[in-house]
Amino acid sequence: MPAPTPTQPARQAILDSAQRAMAHKGYSGVGLNEVLADAGVPKGSFYHYFASKDACGEAVLEHYFAEYLAGMDATFAATDSDAAGRLMAYWADWRATQSFDDCQGKCLAVKLGAEVADLSEPMRLALKRGTAGIVDRLERAIRTGITDGSLVVGMEPGRLAPALYDLWLGASVIAKIHRSTAPLDDAEAATRQLLGL
Repeated sequence: MPAPTPTQPARQAILDSAQRAMAHKGYSGVGLNEVLADAGVPKGSFYHYFASKDACGEAVLEHYFAEYLAGMDATFAATDSDAAGRLMAYWADWRATQSFDDCQGKCLAVKLGAEVADLSEPMRLALKRGTAGIVDRLERAIRTGITDGSLVVGMEPGRLAPALYDLWLGASVIAKIHRSTAPLDDAEAATRQLLGL
């Protein structure tokens, strides 16, 4: 990767490089030298932006979730379908971004969740905040679907939203283990049933 330009500051170049590397290798498998070489940033510059690798990891997660949640907001604000259609579009996008070998930074919660929860408290809290944001948006989308009549659910939305997120997170992990989309197929079928579709 070329050296950062004025439109791509060094800190952002480090975050982008770290996100790609962590999505591919996990947190423990990534070294700072690798990240900095890919970002085109001198090694001595790292500590100007981050106090530690953990601080960089926390910033990567915060940046990742900010973009992810903005994408969810855009999906759920679309006016071309009802709430049920928007929810299923979200799950279709989830499925599309869960490749087995190279998710290119699109699946950090799946990739890093179990690994960093026991390694770094700041990173665990960043994951907790990010996933809480996802569940909150799912709950609001479900409530909207109940209001517009596109969803008929048998569970309180505050319980259904985390259950659906947990279902898809687990299915994504199993899909990677088995190198099969069957768990995602099952998650989609269960989601349709739980949403009354």
